[in-house]
Amino acid sequence: MAMRNRGMMMANIGFRIFPITKRPSEQLVNQFRSIVTPHISDNVNRIHAMSAGLRPYHKEGQLVGAAVTVKTRPGDNLMVHKAIDLAQPGDVIVVDAGGDVTNAIVGEIMMRIAQKKGIAGFVIDGSIRDTEAFKNDVFPVYARGVTHRGPYKDGPGEINVPVSVGGMIVHPGDIMVGDADGLAVVPLEQAEEILELVKKQQVKEEAILKSIEDGTIDRSWVDELLKQKGCEFVDGSDKM
Repeated sequence: MAMRNRGMMMANIGFRIFPITKRPSEQLVNQFRSIVTPHISDNVNRIHAMSAGLRPYHKEGQLVGAAVTVKTRPGDNLMVHKAIDLAQPGDVIVVDAGGDVTNAIVGEIMMRIAQKKGIAGFVIDGSIRDTEAFKNDVFPVYARGVTHRGPYKDGPGEINVPVSVGGMIVHPGDIMVGDADGLAVVPLEQAEEILELVKKQQVKEEAILKSIEDGTIDRSWVDELLKQKGCEFVDGSDKM
């Protein structure tokens, strides 16, 4: 009996729904609302940024929230529908659709359902449709492409498993941050550390901007770095 049950469970690999076992506190998520993606990128050695191929299609505004992840067969959105039903207010639906842009994964109807539930937005490594609806709304959506072709609803797929989206691995509960510059993933285990680093950079950049305004900015570092790199400064005084 145990062997048969185990076999049945194994047969469901690729078509399963898991809970999120660990998620960020609301307080931690809210602290990232004042953070821009370049500051996150600068403080993780520029390796937790998603591909520029995923771009915003909404009117304006920032995306911040805990990831509810979906791995789906390209062109199929059955598990995306279920993820919307399962997600909590403030969550971000992050979909690995294999980067395929043949069929749209979400459209206006799914957007309206998600909005009504208080979901923070969509990240779709695939296509969307009904772009006018997204373009005229502040509900955040990032996608790889656009097509009028609708999706299938057959499965399989998995919810709340690690996914690959825009060249990045996203785990359930990771913090997603998106703005006009793109998308960044904040691994939950390192979120507090990254937040502290970003806050220090914010202070540093505010001081730089102030020095630009008052004319005290020091640009000597440019020449110093060029010399360290072996750049030759040619003054042209020996020319005929």
